[in-house]
Amino acid sequence: MNDLYAQVQEAVKVIRKHTALKPEVAMTLGTGLGALAHEFKPVVKIPYADIPHFPLSTVETHAGQLLIGKLQGKTVVAMQGRFHRYEGYDLKQVTFPVRVMRALGAKTYMVFSACGGIHRDFYAGDLMLLKDHINLMGDNPLIGPNDTRLGPRFPDLFDAYDSKLRALAMATAREQKLPLQQGVYAALTGPTLETVAEYRYLQTVGADCVGMSTVPEVIVARHAGLRVLGIGVITDRCVPDQVGPANIEEIIHAAMQAEPKLTRLVKGVLSRL
Repeated sequence: MNDLYAQVQEAVKVIRKHTALKPEVAMTLGTGLGALAHEFKPVVKIPYADIPHFPLSTVETHAGQLLIGKLQGKTVVAMQGRFHRYEGYDLKQVTFPVRVMRALGAKTYMVFSACGGIHRDFYAGDLMLLKDHINLMGDNPLIGPNDTRLGPRFPDLFDAYDSKLRALAMATAREQKLPLQQGVYAALTGPTLETVAEYRYLQTVGADCVGMSTVPEVIVARHAGLRVLGIGVITDRCVPDQVGPANIEEIIHAAMQAEPKLTRLVKGVLSRL
């Protein structure tokens, strides 16, 4: 990625051949959460393979296409399927689509992900509003030369998950009588799930849930000046003294089962923006 800015512009140029819509909101839809795309009316769908410099999704539950359309009266651009470090991509590649969505015009970024619940009061199917994160990936997508056309050299991550957007989400959840947890997301690279000792460590350092994504995208979103709202779907309990063998099929099923609640919440937030 020798000239990241130029590559972003190349991607935008190709996307503009499909639609002239200028999105206000960008989204990344995570594992088992792609059905929100069915709410877009009308919608333009662009396979990642058709966009210059986009990686390709290798995870089975990720559709691998960019969507641009209307949702609750807002113009939205959404990734139906994301990329992960464990797929073999570096973090600049993982976060490239966030750069492109910002360059298309988005000012707000909503990121959704499946995650394991470390907090004792979190259960499979719960929605959790991200209030902060812990980067334990051992890497950062901003390492290397900084292009000031994309963002500042030392971006501040104070209030990385915008407090006004969080308040809006909480108010929306209350109005809908929809339970919404709040917590801290810890990011590890995967693809292995964590050991019991690692869950215990994560609990000790203040994490409420753990996942393999989200944090790199949020770092780049803040670098690019996007306001961020993050929501996780708790797919399994990872409480150290209660954890058992993981079942990936059950984890994906839990994410899909929670999707109607997430869709209601997202549509409610969008209508209030």
